[in-house]
Amino acid sequence: MTAADWQIARELLPFEHHYLELDGSRIHYLDEGSGDTVLLLHGNPAWSFLYRKLIAGLRDEFRCVAPDYPGYGLSSVGPAGYQYTPREHSKVVERFIEALELRDLTVMVQDWGGPIGLGLAGRRPELVRALIIGNTFAWPNTELRIRGFSAIMGGAIGRTLTEAFNLVPRFFFWRGFAQPLAAGVRDAYMAPWRDRARRLPATIGPRQLIAAARYLREVESGLEALSDRPALIVWGEKDFAFDRANRARFEAAFPSHETHVYPDASHFLQEDVGDQIAQAFKSFHRRVVAN
Repeated sequence: MTAADWQIARELLPFEHHYLELDGSRIHYLDEGSGDTVLLLHGNPAWSFLYRKLIAGLRDEFRCVAPDYPGYGLSSVGPAGYQYTPREHSKVVERFIEALELRDLTVMVQDWGGPIGLGLAGRRPELVRALIIGNTFAWPNTELRIRGFSAIMGGAIGRTLTEAFNLVPRFFFWRGFAQPLAAGVRDAYMAPWRDRARRLPATIGPRQLIAAARYLREVESGLEALSDRPALIVWGEKDFAFDRANRARFEAAFPSHETHVYPDASHFLQEDVGDQIAQAFKSFHRRVVAN
């Protein structure tokens, strides 16, 4: 599968596509620019396309690397036995970093990218220089609304309706943006889910909100090893999923943090205000990280 198969216009994603054979999967990633490396990790049901605005704004000063997890974006589905859980995705990202010999990373996380990337960072803190944290979580979910969402979207109803009608991707791409999307942009977000045979991972994410409690406790425990890292916290205030309480927990976990709140951004704030986040990080890096 290639971007050409989806007919994604070059002007929407004007970057070269790279592939890495890794543990039975063909991992697609974007790799643009040079300088200190920023690793950009997406959530569910997004893919590296989500980071195109940040890459455009950062590649003049940084190397921007944005992989797609197995079963997402332009990556192949996982090998036999792969369950598309955050624990497995986090291990794939760790192997990806090792294969590309990436070091001194700034890791940006959002949505499931949080548990995936922060899980990796907690296991391998020596790889991580700084963090960009946007609208995510790093602990078990106990809220009733999240448990209900997990049961519906990740259960039999969600699986059946996603296989038939792409329910989970359609829901997230309906609720997840505060700014209007051009038709071509929305089509690009939905493109990986057109093939019914590839829709299963989209429903596993919601189910794992509860099912991954053990892994999420490990991620939360690992935050202590990262507490001295500079953290730029960027938060879309219109997010339907992660509220101010989640942001406050990250602010408490990272004393060396700087917070930017975006009133006109939602869950996928990389799309809504990606250019603004790029400028905020450049300033943060010069003042805090590089010193």
